[in-house]
Amino acid sequence: MSQEVLPSFIRRCVSDILNGLSDGLTHFSGASRAAVIFALRPDSPMMLCDPQNLLKGHEPIFKSLYLETQKWRINEKLRFDRKHFAEILPVKDPGLAGLLSHGGYSGSVFFQQWFTEHHPDLCSTGPTECWLEHAVWRFSHDLANEADLYTGISGYFLKEYATHAVRDYIIDQMNLLLGWDSTMRVYPILDAVLMISETQEEGSYPEGRLLFVDPCMHNQLNFLIEFQKELRPQLMHYKHVRKLMLTVERSGRYLVSDGRAILGISDDTLPAFSLCADFRGRHGFLKVNRSKVCSFADGRFSSTTYQAKLVQLEELLLESPLARSDSFFIFKIVVSLVHHSQRRKHGCTIVIDLNEQPVSISGQSLSPPLDLRKPYTLKLAKSLIKVDGALHIGADMHLHGFACLLDGRAFAGEDLARGARYNSALRFTAEHANIIVVVVSSDRPVSVIQQGMDLHGVCTWVQQGGCFYHLDRLDSWVGQ
Repeated sequence: MSQEVLPSFIRRCVSDILNGLSDGLTHFSGASRAAVIFALRPDSPMMLCDPQNLLKGHEPIFKSLYLETQKWRINEKLRFDRKHFAEILPVKDPGLAGLLSHGGYSGSVFFQQWFTEHHPDLCSTGPTECWLEHAVWRFSHDLANEADLYTGISGYFLKEYATHAVRDYIIDQMNLLLGWDSTMRVYPILDAVLMISETQEEGSYPEGRLLFVDPCMHNQLNFLIEFQKELRPQLMHYKHVRKLMLTVERSGRYLVSDGRAILGISDDTLPAFSLCADFRGRHGFLKVNRSKVCSFADGRFSSTTYQAKLVQLEELLLESPLARSDSFFIFKIVVSLVHHSQRRKHGCTIVIDLNEQPVSISGQSLSPPLDLRKPYTLKLAKSLIKVDGALHIGADMHLHGFACLLDGRAFAGEDLARGARYNSALRFTAEHANIIVVVVSSDRPVSVIQQGMDLHGVCTWVQQGGCFYHLDRLDSWVGQ
């Protein structure tokens, strides 16, 4: 490999992987940036590629870890030989706030560390970390080959890696809890879960829990009904399994499978390791034992918890003139209302009025206002929220009105792809100061709107044009 080809080849490898990693994680978790630092050889300078400014603000930590000390250049266990590209010696996560990372030493790339952002609504960080781990392996593999043999397929692998990332994490947990001898095949189980989730029975999507256990652990279950071995329904017969899901719908029971057939119905007792598909209508959750791994809907896996974290709202309230305790209580009130609306699968609008004297809004005004700090009043508000119109909550933590109509003049910031509830909130906040509106749609993420702007929809980075990114020396980047 000539010195002239080497820089262009490395740049292409890095760019392909970053593009695939960012695209894949964006579909899995929402808008996701990616970045990498690496040193090709023990004496090579540390390089960085951060096209979307993911690592901005962390310069002091990188300077401390990789420039002020050279300890990272010493690894006595490493055989620096391209033939050993698949032997990855993992490195410690530097623990950067808001970021996930995975890195390692290998025979073809002395040091590398890949980064992406830690979204607040992940069911688990496990699949994302497996994704980053695969990026490490792909980069090591690509640089072990000559430039003429490079296929550019790593980016495509990483873009379509969602199901594999979920499977890899489940296998890791299975090996940890069961050892290496399990006969459970995870890929067919994941395929079955997605197919069953999309199979309707009399117009309804499945609800209930389907438990997958290793055959050696059947004796750890308390079966209420156990099917005869020769009559057990096969898991691949999705329509039949969907009908059987009716037996555990909205109950504490499990429909049990060994990954090949349906064994019977058990109570809530779990063995040492189990994989559970918790169907909740149009979406559901995949769990290892009782811990969520990911969610699924519309024939694909994703990381969302389907419960809004409302990070933007929390930040706005903390930055407001309100006392810290008042900000906390208002945030808790709104989160409770939003989660109730999401569980009941209906949309709603909540106006948070931080003005000293609440603005006048057309609707059902309450006199006197209701104190939402009282549990029974908050429960009443959860019923009122189902009525068309918005709830009007003041800075005093009282409910000042419901069924409120938000009006305002049209302006350039509207989104014609969204409905009347969303655009009314944009118009209203554009014309009123100290107002925050939270919009819950039944089919979209929760929106936090202020001053005519959807804060969740504001893009904090701009994707660079073109296919190839620029590589920086870390010492130059830190000094910028």
